[in-house]
Amino acid sequence: MKKLKPFIWITLVGLVLVFFNMPVFNYGYYGLPFLLLLLTLLWMVVTFPASSLKMEGKELRFEKNTKFSKTPFWVVLGLAFYVVVLPFITSSPMFHSRSYRNLIGSVKTGSNLSQHMAPISLEKIRVVDQSLASLLGDKVLGAQPALGSQVEVGTFNIQKVRDELYWVAPLVHSGFFKWMSNREGTPGYVMVSATNERDVKLVQKMGSEDVRIKIQQNAYFFDDLERHLYFSGHITHGLTDYSFEIDDNGRPFWVISKYAKRIGFSGEDVFGILVVDAKTGQISEYDITNAPKWVDRIQPQDFVMQQLNDWGEYVNGYWNFSNENKLQATESPLLVYGEDNKSYWYTGLTSVGRDESTNGFVLVDTRTKKAHWYRQSGATEFAAQNSAVGKVQEKGYSASQPIPYNINNIPTYVMTLKDNGGLVKMHAMVAIGDYTIVGTGNSLRESLMAYKSAYNMAGNKINPESISNRSVTKSVLTRISSDIKNGNSFYYFTVKDLNRIFVGSSQLSNELPISVPGDSVEISFDNDAQEIVDVVSFNNKKLGKQ
Repeated sequence: MKKLKPFIWITLVGLVLVFFNMPVFNYGYYGLPFLLLLLTLLWMVVTFPASSLKMEGKELRFEKNTKFSKTPFWVVLGLAFYVVVLPFITSSPMFHSRSYRNLIGSVKTGSNLSQHMAPISLEKIRVVDQSLASLLGDKVLGAQPALGSQVEVGTFNIQKVRDELYWVAPLVHSGFFKWMSNREGTPGYVMVSATNERDVKLVQKMGSEDVRIKIQQNAYFFDDLERHLYFSGHITHGLTDYSFEIDDNGRPFWVISKYAKRIGFSGEDVFGILVVDAKTGQISEYDITNAPKWVDRIQPQDFVMQQLNDWGEYVNGYWNFSNENKLQATESPLLVYGEDNKSYWYTGLTSVGRDESTNGFVLVDTRTKKAHWYRQSGATEFAAQNSAVGKVQEKGYSASQPIPYNINNIPTYVMTLKDNGGLVKMHAMVAIGDYTIVGTGNSLRESLMAYKSAYNMAGNKINPESISNRSVTKSVLTRISSDIKNGNSFYYFTVKDLNRIFVGSSQLSNELPISVPGDSVEISFDNDAQEIVDVVSFNNKKLGKQ
């Protein structure tokens, strides 16, 4: 029993370490071997024979004849080989560059980025980014002091809910004692519209049922999300990207990506997801092909970024020190939505060593990881931001992360310009193909009109084919009315036989302010998805005759 006692203590220490560190029990993961290494060192300490040390006077001497067990030394040597030598052999890009490059899968090429992006109306353009969503979420929570003293707003994730784009974040515990006093879970989540900063909701009920976020990352012991999954049997594969999402009925879930190591100790690749009911803790497993349709993201952002960079880095193998044909992502991928209403990770690709321009743009399906590379030159996201800020540099604004859209068949970055307090003050549009074409305004409509004007003045150089989307019509005014926004006059009018509302400013034509119903006019406009159509030119035929 005396000999077993040290091993009992080592076993207890090991169980405690497993509870808190939750190592993956599989080849290619470092957690378990490091845990075994620590326990082996502890084994060596507790089994070190005290009789081997003797005091001679004031000196502590080692008894050379004492026999030691060589087993722990061999265990340490084996573990050292496992965590140092084996990863180098099985995972080094020096030996496996082709495997790293192919991890992203087949990358299809396309010629026109706008073909993958649906034309979009102004009402559907994202004007709220994650940082602004956080500010708005904190504001709505601060309106209820009793609730704000117990919980805080978690991390916002963007997703589509019933075809509308929202930032969604759970209410989470603000500390251990708050969790202790509220074991049923935090009461709800916050939704912020990505297209309307005034649409902010604190959701605490689904019909007659209370919304509770019991399982979460800010909880403790077995209410902790990671520990809940680990001790439910998910100990043999990696888990990452703990995203909070709601289904189309508003029920909250956690979506977690399951991944494996494809190249020795590296090459992380997702093969499925876990969906956890935030209230009950019920766990459902899915592979990539049968995941629920409301789940927007399966492929983690950092995995896609790493795999794209590996694909561009090892284009000519490992031994390519001249950087010939090497590519790299310009920014961390951004979640966008394509023409097929699917979500994609979007980023530019630039040659290694170049900063301002790109060699193309990549869209990676956030569920299947299918990648499309559009090989067309353009501005990086950073260059577009600088161009937009430079347009109003006297105001000292900063630009949000650009979102790519199809504006009149032109790939366009749309972004907001914010003050030092993080509030949106203006909007900007920058042509991806030529970042000198910029339109800014106090509203999206103003920035769109300025952008179209700048584009027309550029002589349609960045996309000559877009002229095919323009219509010219001769008709008669049926109604016209003016409106003043931010000091600018806008004229809304309708014409005979066209069931559309048109708008133009006095800067577009001096004839607009003095036109009346019954006047014969000739107008040109772009056939886009706007509910209110901006005219490109306006000519009052009646005034022209006088």
